[in-house]
Amino acid sequence: VQGFDVSLIDLVADDLGVKQEILDTPFENFKTGAFLNSGECDLAAAGMTITEERKKNVDFSDPYFDATQALLVAKGSGISSLADAKAKKVKLGAQAQTTGEDYVKGQGFDPVSFESSDAVLNGLRSGQVKAVVIDYPVVQGWLKDKANAAAFQVADNINTGEQYGFTVKKGNTKLRAAINKALSDAKADGTYKKLYEKWIGPYDASA
Repeated sequence: VQGFDVSLIDLVADDLGVKQEILDTPFENFKTGAFLNSGECDLAAAGMTITEERKKNVDFSDPYFDATQALLVAKGSGISSLADAKAKKVKLGAQAQTTGEDYVKGQGFDPVSFESSDAVLNGLRSGQVKAVVIDYPVVQGWLKDKANAAAFQVADNINTGEQYGFTVKKGNTKLRAAINKALSDAKADGTYKKLYEKWIGPYDASA
């Protein structure tokens, strides 16, 4: 397991003088705070959008990423937008229990739900679905693979005003403060920009 989230949490671990241990688990366990409450993990880093509903179950760090959703399709599909996909009654995929899934349901789709982002992308690759709506950073990373970029493209960027946050068990103010300090320091000394460009793409400081 690697990527932008992992690299940022490594900074938190370094500050605290501990080593990050990664537990890979379905997104639902993050969203409900179940694994935090049970003590199975101390924090969750999963490209999780900050929402009022989720704040009832977990405490969020400061936002660390402005996220948009991407509509990903095969090249030559003829699909140019979400409205276009709807008009053509395209079978659409999304990750279960995510804001992306909620968004497309709100747009009148009945999406095929996949447990993980990898499963969503494999569903598109295998032809199980003709289009997927998924977090844009995930797509950016996936399209860095030349074979993927040769066959698939982003048809539409959907700005849903989302921001990601890391989560801790409700009331764990010390760990939350440590995460916020690491994020603030990384932005101040240029580390955040380096990690962003390594894992995601060109960094726009004004964004």
